[in-house]
Amino acid sequence: MELRYKSTRSGRTAAASEAILKGLSEDGGLFVPERIPALDKTPRELGQMSYGQVAYEVMKLFLTDFTEEELRRCIADAYDEKFDTEEIAPLAEAEGVWFLELFHGKTIAFKDMALSILPHLMITAAKKNHVDREIVILTATSGDTGKAAMAGFVDVPGTRIIVFYPKNGVSPIQERQMLTQKGDNVLVAGIHGNFDDAQTGVKKLFSDRELEKEMAEAGYQFSSANSINIGRLVPQIVYYVYAYARLLAEGRITDGEKINVTVPTGNFGNILAAYYAKLMGLPIGKLICASNENKVLFDFFSTGEYDKNREFVLTSSPSMDILISSNLERLIYRISGDDASKTALLMQQLSEKGSYEITEEMRERLSDFYGGYAKEQEAFDKICSLYEDTGYVIDTHTAVAAAVYDRYREETKDDAPTVIASTASPFKFARSVMTAIDPDYAEAKWDDFALVDELSRIANVEVPAAVEELRAAPILHHTECEKDGMEAVVRDFLKI
Repeated sequence: MELRYKSTRSGRTAAASEAILKGLSEDGGLFVPERIPALDKTPRELGQMSYGQVAYEVMKLFLTDFTEEELRRCIADAYDEKFDTEEIAPLAEAEGVWFLELFHGKTIAFKDMALSILPHLMITAAKKNHVDREIVILTATSGDTGKAAMAGFVDVPGTRIIVFYPKNGVSPIQERQMLTQKGDNVLVAGIHGNFDDAQTGVKKLFSDRELEKEMAEAGYQFSSANSINIGRLVPQIVYYVYAYARLLAEGRITDGEKINVTVPTGNFGNILAAYYAKLMGLPIGKLICASNENKVLFDFFSTGEYDKNREFVLTSSPSMDILISSNLERLIYRISGDDASKTALLMQQLSEKGSYEITEEMRERLSDFYGGYAKEQEAFDKICSLYEDTGYVIDTHTAVAAAVYDRYREETKDDAPTVIASTASPFKFARSVMTAIDPDYAEAKWDDFALVDELSRIANVEVPAAVEELRAAPILHHTECEKDGMEAVVRDFLKI
């Protein structure tokens, strides 16, 4: 039975492959499945499967216009030796919780989990829909999506990729990963602004009908690798299903026992995937939404009002330095009773005045979620205490989640088994992580790669290849622009 996708802002529908190709609906809405399919394999059955096999069992239910052969080939091409562990997403236990390590891919961040497969899904979708234009992936990144997308799409025939990032809003390792990216079809540009400026600019380019027409005449069409693309969201559901199945197979939980899931998030896509897994029938209790000091999501869950009109804070967890959580629109659509006109009105209010407020009835449908936030020092304290108590080292984003979870457990006394999404390798944020462990590491004598080596020593973990290869890699990208100059960068790269 075909599963189609609806725009959150109108009644328009599309097949899965069409939704993946478009990325964003013509009306500015996000594509959501018209219904959430139920898992047709039990967690015990899934526990006997590899990551790739679980991926097929989940994704076949959502991507119904892909043949079994097409989907299995995409999965096989994605989850291979690019990952440094056969498990793909291993679970590490520390202090009585399980850290779901989502950073074993080529760019050592959770974005690899979906962006390793998105290029294969997109190229397959293009063939299915007889697309004869070159696909231009247009992406805004808060640090991780950009590199992961470039690594996925580099030199893929029939594609180009343009990445915009906040020039002074990512870690040194993150920036170096992007600026050293090879590939004739790749462009990276640092904007003089923050991530929200980059994301807003990308959305504006997507909705520019005149630009769309000019691009079509030149043989191009836009698509997105951001988490607004349903081809990003569906693969993210997989690792929550896999985590539950592994815990059951290893005897860590009993069949049907509920687990809590804690996710550090800014754009809301990663925790939305966990919510979709719960709607599919996975036994998940509370979804703990962890924010850093840009706590717009915490305030939303606390008050029912979403308000981006506030100071933007640069933190040590830059991938969460976001004030416009794009994927929240998908949740708004669901709690409104799939009311596209209501969703469109709220998004219009967000665009025009920077805020909106949901109804009391909608708030009552948020009971699956708990919102929390951690200050910078709380995240640093968590990195330090976890290392001192267990020897396990986590990155700054995961630390936000762990600190929020500690407060949740203290407040609620809920001791249900808990999985914390560990979204990046500590090596990606070595300076912040090492300073948290010992302030002496903040001294100037420690350059970024000296800190990487020291982290490797104290954690007894080998330096990831993704970081090691950066030591001598030349800087290949030098483009910078103002936030209103993004269209000119696109036109120059595409020669239109």
